[in-house]
Amino acid sequence: MFQFIVKKFNSLNIVKNYRRMMVYVRPYWIRALCAVLITIPIGSMDAVIAWSLQPYMDVVMVEKSTAATSYIPLLIILFSSLQSGLNYTATYLNTWVGRKIANDVKMTLFDKLMTFDANYFDKTNSGEILMRFNNDVDMACNGLLSNLKLFTTRVFSSVSLIGVLFYNSWQLAIIAVIVLLGALYPLTTVRRRITSIMDKTIFSGGEVMMHYNETFSGNRIITSYNLYDYQSKRFRNTLHTVFKLGIKMVQRTGLMSPLMHFIVSLGIALVIWFGSYLIVHHEITAGNFVSFIAALIMLYNPIKAIGNNFNNVQMALMAMERVFGLLDKQPAIVSKQNAVKMNGLQNGIEYKDVCFEYVKNRPVLKHVNLKIAKGETIAFVGNSGGGKSTLVNLLPRFYDLPANSGAVLIDGVNIKDIDLRSLRDNISVVFQDNFLFNGTILENILLGNESASKEAVEKAVKMACLDEFIATLDKGLQTEIGERGVLLSGGQKQRIAIARAFLKNAPIVILDEATSALDNKSEAVVQKAIDNLMKDRTVLIIAHRLSTVKNADKIIVVNYGEIVEVGSHEELLKKENGIYAALYQAQLR
Repeated sequence: MFQFIVKKFNSLNIVKNYRRMMVYVRPYWIRALCAVLITIPIGSMDAVIAWSLQPYMDVVMVEKSTAATSYIPLLIILFSSLQSGLNYTATYLNTWVGRKIANDVKMTLFDKLMTFDANYFDKTNSGEILMRFNNDVDMACNGLLSNLKLFTTRVFSSVSLIGVLFYNSWQLAIIAVIVLLGALYPLTTVRRRITSIMDKTIFSGGEVMMHYNETFSGNRIITSYNLYDYQSKRFRNTLHTVFKLGIKMVQRTGLMSPLMHFIVSLGIALVIWFGSYLIVHHEITAGNFVSFIAALIMLYNPIKAIGNNFNNVQMALMAMERVFGLLDKQPAIVSKQNAVKMNGLQNGIEYKDVCFEYVKNRPVLKHVNLKIAKGETIAFVGNSGGGKSTLVNLLPRFYDLPANSGAVLIDGVNIKDIDLRSLRDNISVVFQDNFLFNGTILENILLGNESASKEAVEKAVKMACLDEFIATLDKGLQTEIGERGVLLSGGQKQRIAIARAFLKNAPIVILDEATSALDNKSEAVVQKAIDNLMKDRTVLIIAHRLSTVKNADKIIVVNYGEIVEVGSHEELLKKENGIYAALYQAQLR
C-alpha cells in the first residue's frame, strides 16, 4: 500500500512540486512547520473519542455502573475543545504562510513578466496573463499548506483510528481497511479525467477577464458605436463555453463521490453484519463493537466527501505545475554573458542585410541596409504595414533578429552583444499612444530619471512646452492624471511623454508617429516640443504626416519590407515618378 501511494504521488509530480515550492516556504518555515505539527494531535484526537466509547459502553451499558467512567464525558469535552483550538491555530498559520508565499511567487512572476519580449504580449491576451500570473498563484499557494494540512490531518487521524479498529477487533479491521482502499481507488483517475478540461477552463477564464479589460479600456468606443449588444453577445458566448466546461467537469468527476459513498456504506453494512456474529459468539464485547463503529464512521465520513475535495486538490496541484512552467520559462531577449556597456553614441547606427518575419515565410523586412550617422535625423515613411515600425523596433530589441538574418550595429557593435539595460538606457521612445501610469504628472515625468533634480524637471517641463499647462493646475505637477492618463488630452499626454524623454537625456530618440493622432493646434505645440527634444540627438522618426518630416536629414521610403527611396525632402520631390512625391502630393490634396 505504501509503495502504491508513493508511486502515485511521484506520477503526479506532487513530491517534486512540493520540493520546489519549499524554496518559497523556507523564509516562513517555523510557522509552516508549526502548522503541520499541529495536525498530529488534531488527527489523533479523533481516536481518543472513539476509544473512550469502549469502556463507557461496557461499564455503563452492560455493568450498569458509572463510578469508573465519570471522567469520560469531561475527557471528551476537553479533547474536543483542544482540537477546535488547534484547528483554528492551524488554519490561521496556513492562511498566513500561504498568502506570504503567494505574494513572493507573484513578485517573482511579475518581475519575469516584465522581461518577456513584445512577441509574447502580441500572442497573449490580458485575461490569460491575469489568470496565469495571479489566479493560478493564489490557487497553488493558498492550497499548498491547506492541502498539506488536510492530508496530514487525515493521515494521523486515519492511522490512529485504524489503531482503534485493530484494538477492538482485528477481523473487522481487515474488512474496514480493504473497503477503505476500494473507496480511495477512484481518486487515482481524477487527474486523467480533468487535465484537458482544466487547460480549456484556464483559457476560457482568461477570455472572461479579457472581456472585462476590453470593456474598461474601450468604454468610449462601445458607447459611441452602441456596441452594447455586440459586447454582450461575445461575453455571453464566452460564459456559455465556461458553463459547458463546468458541466463536463461534473460529468467526469461527479460520480466519484456517490461511488465512494456506496463503497463506504457497503463496508459499514459488512462490519455490522460480521460484528453482530462476533458479539453473539462472544469474540468481542458490545463496547468493542460501539467503539469500532464510532471509529469506522469517523474514518469513513471524510472519505465519502473527499471526491469533491480531491478535485480542488488536483486543481491546486495543476495550478502549481503551471506556475512552475512560467518560472521555468526563459525570456527570449536577454543580455549575453560579458555583454559590453554602451556609453552614448560615438559614430552611428547601421542596419546590415536585415531580414525579419513575425510569421514564418511571411517576410516583413527584406535585406535592409542602412547607415545612420551620429546626430542625423532620419524619417521613415511609406505604406502601412511596409515595415517602418518593425525596422525601428529592432533597435531597442523589442524584437530580436533570428540567426543569419542580418544585424543591427551601434558603433560597429552588434546590439545583441550590448548589455540590454545599457542599450535601452541610451534610447528614448515617444509613441503615438504613450502609456501613462496612474499617479501624478511629476511621477510620470520622473520615470525618465527617478533621481533628477527639481531644476532638471523644470527644464524638461519647459522644453516639452508643458509649463503653461502646468501653471493652470491647482496642484501643478502633483495633479493626479487617472489610470492611463484619462484626465488629460492627447496633446497633454504626448508632452508629458516628451518631458519624460527629456529627463532621460538619451543620445538616440525614436518618435513613433508621435503627432499623428493630434489635431492641428495640438500638433503644433507638440511639434515644437519634439523639435526641442531632437536637438543634438540622433533621431529616428516614423511618420504618416509627411509635413512633419520635411526638415529631416534623410527620408527613407519603406514599401513592402524594402527601402525603395532615400533622400532629403527636396531631393525626393524632384524624383520623377517617385513614391515619396506621389504620397506628398496626395496628402496636400
